[in-house]
Amino acid sequence: MTIQWFPGHMAKARREVTEKLKLVDIIFELVDARLPLSSRNPMIDQVIQQKPRLIILNKMDMADEVETKKWIRYFEEQGTRAVAINSLDGRGLQLVTRTSKEILAEKWDRMIAKGIKPRAIRAMIVGIPNVGKSTLINRLSKKSLAKTGNMPGVTKAQQWIKVGKEIELLDTPGILWPKFEDPETGFKLAVTGAIKDSVIQMQELAIYALKFLEERYPERLKERYGIEKVDEDVAVAFEIIAKRRSFVLPGGEIDYDMTAEAVVRDIRNQYLGRVTFDYYDEMIVEED
Repeated sequence: MTIQWFPGHMAKARREVTEKLKLVDIIFELVDARLPLSSRNPMIDQVIQQKPRLIILNKMDMADEVETKKWIRYFEEQGTRAVAINSLDGRGLQLVTRTSKEILAEKWDRMIAKGIKPRAIRAMIVGIPNVGKSTLINRLSKKSLAKTGNMPGVTKAQQWIKVGKEIELLDTPGILWPKFEDPETGFKLAVTGAIKDSVIQMQELAIYALKFLEERYPERLKERYGIEKVDEDVAVAFEIIAKRRSFVLPGGEIDYDMTAEAVVRDIRNQYLGRVTFDYYDEMIVEED
């Protein structure tokens, strides 16, 4: 299955990001902590170029803690500051303001030396759909200023939002790139909800998820579904899950669609615990 999703408003958003870049001091690049590399849009590098940047790993509560620490260290070794947060409960938010000030310290010192009174930091927040941009903005501003939703593509236009006296945020719609170079990236984005379910073949997505869990989190697979191994004939795993969850149609036929949806829903609702799909050791080896 090849997953592609690039609505027209995303192409427009890319142009708008480019046009507004000169208005901001720093870029807040929001990524999903469960897939710190796969949820980054490679087009963003081309667009923002040398603009100071802070990578924010959101949904830290849903990601493997050990992996999150590895990714933060990785980004900083690459020369980009990174912090992990949970925009829903506010954990880590103080790091966003503090780290932004550190990144821009030299610029602010130059302003003071010229007799210019430092103003609020102007930041542009960018990221792919459903990484939690609107939730983060609302948490920072302590108001429901940005529309939120658990479906990708909620934010359709840019808006300036004041965050206390220290930050002014320019929100932007989520931008996916037109084509994924690696098909697995599409699966990762789909299983975490960055791509609309309406364009996904759910059974194929569930197969990907089960095989991933077998490889990286086998104990969770056994605990949740009673499965120790996902055979080459994946139908066997589906049957085990279906019978365990009573997804059996009249006549004893397995409801594969409902079973697939349940697997994906279980991952998104954390019934399988904290899961990181971008496994650091594997991905960095591939990158090297």
